[in-house]
Amino acid sequence: MKKYSSIGELLIDYRNKNNTSQTELASKFDVDIRTIQRWEKNMTLLKPDKEEEMVDVTFIPYQVIRNLNAPVSIPTFYDFELRKYSLSTIANELPNADWIKSKMDHSTERLRTIVHDSDIFDIIRCSLVQKHISKPIRKELVLKAVELLPELNSILFDSSGYYAGHMVFFPISQTCYSKIRNRSLKEEDLSELDFIDYKKEDNPVFYVYDISSDCNENLFYIAGYAMRYFSELNNKNYLYASYTSRDDTYTLNEHLGLTIVWEDKIKQKELKSKAPPRLYEGSFEKFFNA
Repeated sequence: MKKYSSIGELLIDYRNKNNTSQTELASKFDVDIRTIQRWEKNMTLLKPDKEEEMVDVTFIPYQVIRNLNAPVSIPTFYDFELRKYSLSTIANELPNADWIKSKMDHSTERLRTIVHDSDIFDIIRCSLVQKHISKPIRKELVLKAVELLPELNSILFDSSGYYAGHMVFFPISQTCYSKIRNRSLKEEDLSELDFIDYKKEDNPVFYVYDISSDCNENLFYIAGYAMRYFSELNNKNYLYASYTSRDDTYTLNEHLGLTIVWEDKIKQKELKSKAPPRLYEGSFEKFFNA
């Protein structure tokens, strides 16, 4: 993560990473180019209504913008590729899985089931941050997943009511997962017909489409909730599977007892990513019983 000390520095990096000119950004904010120039030079701060617009336009977490857009800014670490922030170097790394397990009974009212179109819009926008996801997931697929598995298809908001993270799980058949496993089916080609009622299956597969949060504190609530769900699940013959290109979660997956099925180093070169996208699978039972 890069440490930012001003809103201007953040805006400049946003433009550079998205190949956006000052003129284009001014048009998106409905201001003149001189306003963008003053923001970037830290000559003036954004007004509250423009803070909200900046969240919509850039999809940078609100807390990052709020921390930096202040008379006395709060230095904040931020990673555009992960859409993740922290307030210190020590908070950059993911918390240990055992620590999350020890506190998985902690909950927050900020986490709820996916309900609204706006929920799905934010989820789709955030999921595209993952480099291996090349096209938006269909809204109908998310709605079907919520219908079959409302407990795990959830969205999280920060204390100001802005989107802060989500988890999207697909309950799929063993046959369908076998195709993903042997790489004859891509997750982007999944359909509602591949979904099953996991309560009627002897060996259900919980396939993670995406889990994301804008900081480790929020990840704690999402991961803790998911851990609690699987620890209480009556059917222990489940399979948990996840295809991800978020290298910051690789170590956490291994701590949880998941194993690598395959990794795509060719895709890594195509995406110019830090690590190869990987398919993980397993269950958490050994982890829970350790």
